[in-house]
Amino acid sequence: MQYVCRLGTPDGRIVEQRHQGTDERSLRHDLEQRGYHVFEVNRPGVLSKLSLSSLRPGSKKISNEAFLLFNQELAALLRAGLPLLQALDLMLERMENPTFRPILEDIRDRLKAGENLSDSFASYGDTFPRLYSSSLKAGERSGDMEGVIRRFVRYLQLVTTARKKVVSALVYPAVLVGLSVGMLAVMGLFVVPKFTTFYRDMNAQLPALTRFTLAIATFFRSNWLPIVAALVIGWWLFRRWRKTDLGAVAFDRFRLGLPLLGSILHRFGLAEFSRSLATLLGGGIPLVSALEIAVDGVGNAYIRERLRPSIDLVRQGEAFHGALEKSEIFTSIAVDMVKVGEATGALDDMLTSVADFLDEQVETRSQRLLSLVEPILLVIMALIIAVLLISIYLPMFSIITQIQ
Repeated sequence: MQYVCRLGTPDGRIVEQRHQGTDERSLRHDLEQRGYHVFEVNRPGVLSKLSLSSLRPGSKKISNEAFLLFNQELAALLRAGLPLLQALDLMLERMENPTFRPILEDIRDRLKAGENLSDSFASYGDTFPRLYSSSLKAGERSGDMEGVIRRFVRYLQLVTTARKKVVSALVYPAVLVGLSVGMLAVMGLFVVPKFTTFYRDMNAQLPALTRFTLAIATFFRSNWLPIVAALVIGWWLFRRWRKTDLGAVAFDRFRLGLPLLGSILHRFGLAEFSRSLATLLGGGIPLVSALEIAVDGVGNAYIRERLRPSIDLVRQGEAFHGALEKSEIFTSIAVDMVKVGEATGALDDMLTSVADFLDEQVETRSQRLLSLVEPILLVIMALIIAVLLISIYLPMFSIITQIQ
C-alpha cells in the first residue's frame, strides 16, 4: 500500500514523499532505519492536520490556470536563453498571485542554495502534480529543460480542455435536476398544505392519488428537520467512506457502470493515464518509473487499481501492451495502438495518439449525453409536475359538481 509521509531528512529538511509499505507501523520503522525522522504517515486522500502545506506560507493548491501560465512563461524565457535563476527572478518581479508567489520565492532560494528544481517542487507534496517534478528531473538529466516544460504545458492544456468538456456535460443536467427538486420542495412545503386545509374544511372526498400526494407533503413538512439532518449526516458519512481505499474504488467502479456517463468517465481516465505516460516517456523517464507515476496520477480509483498490476508485469519483463490487455480496463483498439508503438519504438508518440483518440470519444459521447439527457429530464420534470397538479386539483371538480 502507498502512503504519503511527512519526513525530516538527515540534512535537516522537511519533505512530503510517497512510500510503499505493508502497513503504517512497518513503514515508520523502515523510514527511521534509513535515517528519516517520521512526522506523519497517511494514506493518499486522507487529509493531514499537520501537512507540509500548512507549514509553508501560501502553499494552498495552485489553480491549473496559474500553473499553466507560469510554465508557459518559464518555457519562453528558457527558450530565449535566460538562465533558470534569472528567469525565476524576472517572473517574481511580475507575479501578483498571493498563493503562488511565496512558493516560487522559496523555490528560487532553494535553487540558489544548490538544490535541483525538481526536488524543490517535489518537496511541496501534493501542491504540485508528481508528474511535473518527475518531468523536471528528466529535463535536468537530459539538459533539455525547456523542451520538457513545453511538453508538460501541452499535456496540461489538453487535460484541462478534456476535463472542462466532461464537466460541461454534467453541469446542465445537474442544474435541471436541482431546479426540479427545488420546485417540488416549494410546492410540497408551501402550496400543497394550503390545499390540505381547504379540502379538510370542505369535507371533500379525495381520490387515492390526492390522498397519497397530501400524505407525502404532510410527512415532509412535519419532519423536515430530521430529514435535513439525516441527509447532512449521510453526506458526511459518504464523504468519509469515499476517502477510504475500499470506498474510493467501489464508488468509482459504480460511476463507470452508469449508462452514458460511465463510458465518458472511463475514456477520460484512460486518456489522462495515456497522456501522462506519454509525457514522462517523452522526457526520457524509463517505462517502469513512468508507469508508477502515471498510474498514481489517475483520478479514478478503480482504473488506478486495475492498472497497478501492469507495473509489476512490465518489471518482470512482459510487454507493455500485454500488461495493459490483462488489466481488462483498456479498449482493444487502444491496446493494439500501444502494441504498434512498442514494435516501432515510438511508444510515447503512439500513447499520445491513444490519448487524442480517447479525447475525441469523450467529446463525442459528451455531446450525445447532452442531446439525450436534456429532453429526457424535461419530459420527466413535466410529468412529475403534471401528476402533482392533477392530484391537487382533481378534487376541485367533485367539489364544483356538489356546489352546482
